[in-house]
Amino acid sequence: MTELSLTFTAFMVLSMLIAAVGILLDQPILIVGAMVIGPEFGPLAGLSVALVERRAPLIRRSLSALAVGFPIGIVVTLLVTLIFDGVDLVPEGFDPQSQPLTGFISKPDFFSFFVAYIAGTAGILALTSPKSGALVGVLISVTTIPAAADIAVGSALGEWGEAAGASAQLGLNLVAIVLAGVVTLYLQRRLYVSRRVRHLHDPARQRAGLPIGSSRASARRGAPRT
Repeated sequence: MTELSLTFTAFMVLSMLIAAVGILLDQPILIVGAMVIGPEFGPLAGLSVALVERRAPLIRRSLSALAVGFPIGIVVTLLVTLIFDGVDLVPEGFDPQSQPLTGFISKPDFFSFFVAYIAGTAGILALTSPKSGALVGVLISVTTIPAAADIAVGSALGEWGEAAGASAQLGLNLVAIVLAGVVTLYLQRRLYVSRRVRHLHDPARQRAGLPIGSSRASARRGAPRT
């Protein structure tokens, strides 16, 4: 899911609601579940591809999905958290600053960037190679959805420091993932071009009766040699 749709938005909302409960109960298993359900990596990967290939329409579609999906998810999660608080479902004495298992969500640091960057690199590699099954592991390596949910929880409960920290975490992770995607795709393209040039200039092609410097199809079309 790389484009804005009802399904994409629904998954954004559902994943943030699960993450919100995980934050309230300090349950990392729910945080992991929210990461798996979250669909945000699709448009982030699409944005990376669009930036490398300079495809303006894809940039607009990817940004639209992110710019609409995250705010809607945050607003719905905020409202649901207010309902939880109104009917006394928020754990008594809840203090986001003393959450031993999920407190990292609102505390961005170097390792937050490092993990998000590595996960973004792995995600692009998973999408561009047969190892696509590794993508699930990538999805549970970053805290974009939990951070967005924490913005909503902190705002609903008046924990503005928590909301601010979660906002910084979300922004840091989004930037790191896109940066990693752009760098990885750029290097992949350069590697492909280098390999293709070496292949097209291999002397063995001449012995096999193939054109040097271009593929047979390109030669038939009269395309310039590489």
